[in-house]
Amino acid sequence: MNDRYIQSIAIDWRKISRSSYLQEIPALKHLKALEFQKNITFFVGENGTGKSTLLEAIATAYGFNPEGGTVNYRFSTFDDVSELHHAIRLTKGYRRAKSSYFFRAESFFNVASKAEDYRNFTPKEIYYRQYGGKSLHEQSHGESFLAYFQSFSQDGLYLMDEPEAALSPQRQLTLFIQMARMADAGSQFLVASHSPILLGIPGADIISFDSGTASRCRYEDTESYQVMEMFINHRDILMERLLREG
Repeated sequence: MNDRYIQSIAIDWRKISRSSYLQEIPALKHLKALEFQKNITFFVGENGTGKSTLLEAIATAYGFNPEGGTVNYRFSTFDDVSELHHAIRLTKGYRRAKSSYFFRAESFFNVASKAEDYRNFTPKEIYYRQYGGKSLHEQSHGESFLAYFQSFSQDGLYLMDEPEAALSPQRQLTLFIQMARMADAGSQFLVASHSPILLGIPGADIISFDSGTASRCRYEDTESYQVMEMFINHRDILMERLLREG
C-alpha cells in the first residue's frame, strides 16, 4: 500500500461491449490492473496504442470533466469520451489532494475560457497575479498552459495528456523542473507523453503501450528517446535513408 492519491486501477472488461473499439486495442484489452509505484508515471507509445484513452478514462472515473480542468469544472463542447471509465475501479490513498487538474492539449482553450468565466468571481488583481500577470487568452497557448499549471503550488493530483504539445524545448525544461519539484513534495502525476525531455525526469515510472501490453520500460528503451538519439547522432545517414525511401 502506498500513499499516492491514486494507488492503482482495475478494469472489469465485462462492462465493456464486445463490439467496442476498445476491445481492438491490444495494450488495453490485455490490461486488467495497474499499480502506480512512483509519483510520476508516464504512458508512452505510438498513436493509437491506447495511452490517452486510458488516461482519459482514469480522469473521468476520478471525477474530472472529460475535457479537462479541475474537478469543479463542468462544461462540454463535444462528447467523444469512451465507455472505459465505466469499467475502471480506482483504489485511492488516504490523503486528500489539495489541488487537482486534468490537462488535455486539444481542449485547453476551452478550459482557459472557463477560467475566464470564473474571473467574474475573483478580484481582477488576484486573477491576473495567478496567471503571470495577464489573462490566459492574452498569452500564447504554451505560455497560458505554463502560467495556469504554475498557479498550482500545493501538493495534488495532476493528469496530463501530451502537455508538451504547445511547448518549446526550453519551456518543456521549465515544466520538467516544475514537475520534478512538485513530485518530490508529494504531488502525483499521470502523464501521456511523446516528449524525450519530460520522459527523462529522474525516478519517473514509464509504462509503454507499444508491445501490445502495458509494460514498464527504461527511459532509453522508449521510442521517443531512440528516435531523438538517432536523429541527433546520425542525422546525415538517417536523412539520406529517409529521403531515398520516400
